[in-house]
Amino acid sequence: MVKYAYDALVYWGEAIEKSIERVAKFGYDGIEFAGEPDKLKDTEDINKLLDEHGIEASSICSLYTMERDLASPKEEIRENAKDYVKKLVKIASELRAKIVIVAPSACGKVKSEAPYEKELNWAVSGIKECGEFAADLGVNLVIEAWNRYETYWVNRLEQALELKEMIGLENVGVMGDLFHMNLEEKSIPEAIKQAGKTLFHFHIADSNRAAPGEGHLDFKPIIKALKEIDYDKYLSMELLPASADPFGILEKGGGKEFFDAYTKKAIEYMKAAWESV
Repeated sequence: MVKYAYDALVYWGEAIEKSIERVAKFGYDGIEFAGEPDKLKDTEDINKLLDEHGIEASSICSLYTMERDLASPKEEIRENAKDYVKKLVKIASELRAKIVIVAPSACGKVKSEAPYEKELNWAVSGIKECGEFAADLGVNLVIEAWNRYETYWVNRLEQALELKEMIGLENVGVMGDLFHMNLEEKSIPEAIKQAGKTLFHFHIADSNRAAPGEGHLDFKPIIKALKEIDYDKYLSMELLPASADPFGILEKGGGKEFFDAYTKKAIEYMKAAWESV
């Protein structure tokens, strides 16, 4: 049975207890936490809140800045990125979450800084090291493909699959994100079917990154493909305002619909769509 989560990254700057309360109120099974270790360090307290509200930590959505770049030509940055992933893995294990998202490079880095083979080797080596660390703690890593405006490589699910094969660990899979897939995939359903059992996680958003039903995506063939591969993991809502600086909008008090209104609409729409297919 598929489960539903909401990515607390959307509730930018909000206290964790408030986010957990909201997600539970609207009937989600889990909450995906934004990957800032300092804000997640009190895992015992967070677990108490999760238990109190009857939901679980589904996953951790890592944030790959220029200082957390697994393919950087600077060794200190690569080491910092690996240390960051390992911190999140440890937190995930303490929160009983099974998924930590990884990306081979930094978000917003739109051109390479070194020969491709070197960057590839750095990314493969870094993710493999973190994957082995995660395996010992019962955590899975998932490689996310981002659209061309956020990264210069690994834009499609097939590329994430190629990277996963090079890493060669059973606990390293791939994930889909409908916002990125809508921009880059020739066929979203075919990409899902190609990933098959290696698809460990899935982000939901409509074409404009708003709640499902607010854009032009046809969810029926997408859901049909997920059902064909017997997908029974989390569908996590990752919604953001339409801006190159979505968090700036949220910090200024904009995007209020992304809180209660879209949290409610997203799960109601997806549950109805899932049942209709």
